[in-house]
Amino acid sequence: MFEVERDPAVVELGVFVEQEPSTVWRALTEPDLIAQWLSPTTGFAPRVGTTFIVEVPTPDDSAAEMACQVTVVDPPRRLTYSWTDLRGDPPQRWLVDWQLSPHGHGTRILMTMSGFDIADRRQKMARNAVERGWDRTVLPALVRVVGETGPDRQVP
Repeated sequence: MFEVERDPAVVELGVFVEQEPSTVWRALTEPDLIAQWLSPTTGFAPRVGTTFIVEVPTPDDSAAEMACQVTVVDPPRRLTYSWTDLRGDPPQRWLVDWQLSPHGHGTRILMTMSGFDIADRRQKMARNAVERGWDRTVLPALVRVVGETGPDRQVP
């Protein structure tokens, strides 16, 4: 066996759900569902070139706005968008990539966030915070929403 060396500048998180890719796709692309597992969005549509805002809570209970732009849409397999924190000087930009793969009686979800400059102390801290936060909070919330949202079920 061999071990794959991961890029330390990339956050890569995966999870399996017992729903079809089309159900996961709904949770990733319908604004009412996105608000339940991530945060409210303004202007989101699953079309390449669409710009939108995500209101992200911060530790001091304020909200930070992430400016985003959809770069890849391949339903129900892949969704990619930029994720730009406008609070930085200069603003910091990353890429969030969702890949959905049918697997047995469900779907394997792989979320990759790239673009971190780990030579920069703040970027390295941001990368580690993203990994912890998305692994402990965002992905479990996505799994919950996917479980509550079937192809025939209404948005709760």
